[in-house]
Amino acid sequence: MKLALLALLTALAALAGCSVGPAEAAAPWDRRPAVDLAMDVAPDLRSVTGRETVTFTPDRPICELVFRTWPNAPSPAGEGNALQVTDASVGGRPTAPLVRPAGATAGAPGTLVELPLPACVAAGEVVRAELGFTLRLGVDADERLGTSPSTGTAWFGSGFPMLAWVRGQGWVRDDAVRIPGETAVSEDFRLDALRVTAPEGAAVSGAGRADPPVPGPRPGTTTHVFRADAVRDISVAVGAYRVLERDIAGTRLHLFTPVSGTRTDPERWAAELDGAVRRLQDLFGPFPYPDLWVAVAPSQTSGLEYPGALQFGDTPPQQLGELAAHELAHQWFYALVGNDQGRDPWIDEAFATYAQAVVTGTADDYALDDVPARLRGRLGDPMAVWADRGFGPYNVGVYTQGAAVLVAAREQAGAERFDDAVRAYVAANAHRVVTPDDVARGFADLPAVTDQLTRAGALRPPG
Repeated sequence: MKLALLALLTALAALAGCSVGPAEAAAPWDRRPAVDLAMDVAPDLRSVTGRETVTFTPDRPICELVFRTWPNAPSPAGEGNALQVTDASVGGRPTAPLVRPAGATAGAPGTLVELPLPACVAAGEVVRAELGFTLRLGVDADERLGTSPSTGTAWFGSGFPMLAWVRGQGWVRDDAVRIPGETAVSEDFRLDALRVTAPEGAAVSGAGRADPPVPGPRPGTTTHVFRADAVRDISVAVGAYRVLERDIAGTRLHLFTPVSGTRTDPERWAAELDGAVRRLQDLFGPFPYPDLWVAVAPSQTSGLEYPGALQFGDTPPQQLGELAAHELAHQWFYALVGNDQGRDPWIDEAFATYAQAVVTGTADDYALDDVPARLRGRLGDPMAVWADRGFGPYNVGVYTQGAAVLVAAREQAGAERFDDAVRAYVAANAHRVVTPDDVARGFADLPAVTDQLTRAGALRPPG
């Protein structure tokens, strides 16, 4: 179905007050990049050697390729992580990567890598690039990348050079910022293969569907292969993990908990995840991915989201319900409906926190009166501004304020009409990178919602 017709049908469904079913969801971009990624994990789980091939068809003319190396952003780099591109080629011809700081701390590898093209190419012309890289993992890092020697585990999200293209916009070059929060943006790509070579006997989590493991390239190693139709990012966990697998609410759960033990029993983990997925599906429609990979990273203190995958710290039982609901909500808001997390962090965090509040029965805990006056009306600020204020104000100004605005808007608009509009917005914008203008269009028929978001500073005033 053509996307223009799909958007029209979705809008008509919202006007008619009917829920949008899975058959009406937008399809992935037919010219999305294709990625083949090989990652070889060292025996001590402290480093990775990688090779990436990207096949890309831009929708506007380009003269270079731009990749982001997010492990070099100030927060993960400060925990001992680093990603370096070692070699590159374009169209089979070697090229010298240009590495730019783009917000990296002095002395650390840059966060932006450019590969000059032999000649500029037109929109619709296929470009193929190959990059070699090394990844160092910080010991006991409280970040999306790290290794835990005491538990024999390692984890790495966004641990590869990420193509920084947004269709209709071009390359995204914004500086990384000094705040422990997500700042990435990427179109969906087709994961032709993710090949993770690890010590024999190590458990490995990935993305999408797993092929049967095969012997690795060296004695004592095994290669685990994963494939996915459309993902924006990848998270991997490796090591001494106990793996629990079962079907939950229409998806296959792969739960990785350290063999050394966790504060919450794996069965409790599975039950909480199952319940949260079921309640979120009632709000937003079917879970977006056929497989859900969840790994506990022992030195993390919160949770992090990836398409079809989650990372959690060693969460105690009393905190698991809300945290699981929040990170699972990101499967719809950021994973399925993407956004520029650096420029518009509220678009995924406000909706995820709102969803967490609704499905855990804590909506009354979110009120604008709890937001300091100096932060009210600042919901739409980018991460660069929040970095200057600090993580505490960011948490209140985006998470708390965003959820409070949406909870109030839902009450004013009526729960049924609001929920139908959210489902229509998700279906129309699936597999895209949205902007505040897309949110405004999605709720154009519910002024109670757009007025609230405008007063909060998330949407531009009309006119």
